Amino acid sequence: MNLRSASRTLARTAWQAVPTIVGVILLNFVLMQWIPGDAADVVAAESGSATAESMAQLRSHFGLDLPVLHQLGAYLDNLAHFSLGTSPRYNMPVASLIGARLGNTLLLMVTALAFALAIGIALGTVMATRVGRWQDRTLSVLALLLYSTPGFWLGLMAIVLFSVHLGWLPTGGSESIGAGYTGWTHALDVARHLVLPALAMSGFYIAIFSRLTRAAMLEVARQDFVRTAEAKGLHPWTVNLHHVLRNALIPVTTVAGMHFGTLLGGAVVVETVFSWPGLGRLAFDSVAGRDYTVLLGVLLMSSLLVIVANMLVDLLHAWLDPRIQVR
Repeated sequence: MNLRSASRTLARTAWQAVPTIVGVILLNFVLMQWIPGDAADVVAAESGSATAESMAQLRSHFGLDLPVLHQLGAYLDNLAHFSLGTSPRYNMPVASLIGARLGNTLLLMVTALAFALAIGIALGTVMATRVGRWQDRTLSVLALLLYSTPGFWLGLMAIVLFSVHLGWLPTGGSESIGAGYTGWTHALDVARHLVLPALAMSGFYIAIFSRLTRAAMLEVARQDFVRTAEAKGLHPWTVNLHHVLRNALIPVTTVAGMHFGTLLGGAVVVETVFSWPGLGRLAFDSVAGRDYTVLLGVLLMSSLLVIVANMLVDLLHAWLDPRIQVR
């Protein structure tokens, strides 16, 4: 795929994303207005005492007493100036809160997705090349178990096995507190903390990608060009990897892009179980603290991440199959 085709793909996806982003912004704002309570209630409860006057001052200070349309106008004005507003609970810019945790969430999501794709595609390839045999049946049962097992249960069992009993990996967090590691030592420490939450998050998607890879490879294997490659005397593994698997990856990557948002939603549970400081825990704490300004920022950032993921999937499709053209 040349640079011009890639630019056209990115431009098309960006233009299509504009109404989606506008709809997400308006829908999220409306939904937040329907939720009872606000940050002033939580701040007053945590302080231990509050009067009607102090509550009114809090709501006036954060603009919570304004009419809904005025609040919407202020929110859109902030977005127009590339600002996500100020958190009533933390009393600091929302962009700073999200920026401090965005890297951890991206690291966790990309690692989990990489685990799911690598393991799922490998298992699906074995299942497709050994269809009907004991390998296929055994891996199919394993995929069914992973599909039906909740991610938080996998995480808890992983903690019990690898952390409590074996002592191989830490139970939670993103790094060893107070260790002061730097360089490769710090990277290795973060990787040790990353293994368990990434595997717990990827379990469900390993099952999906393995079954989808198996079905797609069996479908592609019936095509004429595969029979032609076999008639030329190519080795079966060459046919499966270079002809069948490459074309079978198109539906797999499509589903991976569609599940990127679901993966981000699952980060809330996994980050809570493993005390991982990411956007998932920030969103959970924002709901508990009625800090809807932060929650709106997290939801908007999540939508942008899904759009970027779909852009990358479009580029990957064009690379896997050059016949795919942007229209």
